Formats: sequence, C-alpha cells, structure tokens
Amino acid sequence: MKSTFKSLSVLLITFLSLNASAQNKMQSLDELVNKTDPAWPLVLEWIDSAKNKVEVLIYDPAAARTTLYNTQVSTYSTLGAVIYNSGGIMIDGGWIRILGCGNPRLTRTVSEWNKGKTIMEFGDLPAYLLVADDAAGGFFAINYGAFGEDTKAVYYLAPNSLKWESMGLGYTEFLQFCFNGDLAQFYKGLRWSTWDKFIAYLDGNKSYSFRPYLWTEGGVDVETCTRKLVTTEELFKFNINKQKELYISGNAEKQ
Repeated sequence: MKSTFKSLSVLLITFLSLNASAQNKMQSLDELVNKTDPAWPLVLEWIDSAKNKVEVLIYDPAAARTTLYNTQVSTYSTLGAVIYNSGGIMIDGGWIRILGCGNPRLTRTVSEWNKGKTIMEFGDLPAYLLVADDAAGGFFAINYGAFGEDTKAVYYLAPNSLKWESMGLGYTEFLQFCFNGDLAQFYKGLRWSTWDKFIAYLDGNKSYSFRPYLWTEGGVDVETCTRKLVTTEELFKFNINKQKELYISGNAEKQ
C-alpha cells in the first residue's frame, strides 16, 4: 500500500508541475556562466581517466547558450558544465546518452527534452528533470521532490519494472558512475549478447522497444525478446502512460 501511495503521489506531483506557471525569476546568461570556477575542467579530468568508453559530442556555442539559459543552471555545477560544453556525452558507444545542448547524433537538449514532460515553460520549477537515457528504454532523472525527500538524487526509470528507482547518487556521482562504473552489472538482464554490435551507429534519439514487454513475465529473458527501434520520445510517453495504467490497475485490485 505504501509503494502504491508513493507511486500515485509521483504521478500527482508530475501533473501539478505541468500545470503550474513559472515560479523562478530567470537568471541572465552572464549570471549562469561561471568564469572563476566552472566545473567543466574537472569533468574533463574524469573523462580522461575513465574506464568506460566516453565520447563528448561537439556542440554549437549558440545552442549551448540557449540551452543553459532555458535550463537555468550554472556552469559551476556539473550539469551546467555538461550543457554548456557538450552536445551530449555518449557512454559505451552510445548505450547511455547524457543530454547536453544537442548534436546531430543526439538532437535532444536538456531544456527542450523536458518541456512538455516535466515543465510547461522554461523557468518552471520541475518536480524532476530528465538528464539521460539509454538504448534499452531506461530514463535517468534528477529528483526535485517527485520521488521522495532525497532531493537532487538521480533516479532510474527501469524498463523491466517501470518504477523510478533511486541510484543513491547525485548528478556528479552519476557522471562518475557512467565513466567508471560496472555498467555490465548495472544492465544485467537488459543487454542481450550482441548488444554492442547494434549500438555504434544508433541514432541517439532512438531506443529499443521489446516484445514481450520487459516488465512482464514473458519479458524476463531479454535474449528471447524481439527488438524494435522507436523514437525515444515515443518510448518515454508509452512507458509513462503504461506506468499510470499499471498503478491504477494495481490499486483497483487491492480495493
């Protein structure tokens, strides 16, 4: 019952955030660009020593400025640094896509990707902020109150459960996990044996949809599931809608 209540609360908070007007006074670009202690040099150090395959996508400076302003984060933070200095970051050949300010291979920016999902207008205070996703249909988001009291913790919407699960990491630690973590262990049960042969040329705006669905009994073994590429936009909307259906159905059965 507690889990069901929490899940319904998440959906309610998300609904309210999408119907709320902007609550933040928009800071100027000059206020957001930290010239004395930006985080990007530190991020580059982590990338240089990374154990996993990391690719920083080239970016357009104008897009970087627009995305940073629309997202309203400072380059003093690692999130702002990634937005302002990269078109995105590809991990493990593009299995994980960390969003930045956009690139032909990953056109989704942090600000535009969240608009219509976690916010209605730029400057709104989101209940959570989508910052990355993966080829298996999983999504990473920073918690700003939607998922619990662990504000700024990164949560993962797992495609084999359709539940937001806390990683117990902030965004900075999430980056370090992507660079050096045991991704094979993290994605155990979500990667099929030949996954790496399909990722190298994968459009960063597409993800795999599986049949049977991975959250069903028939989808327990990913090796026996069929795969189909769909837009990440389509898959996110489907997963969120299916999540609502499952929670409503589960709650009705308990009554």
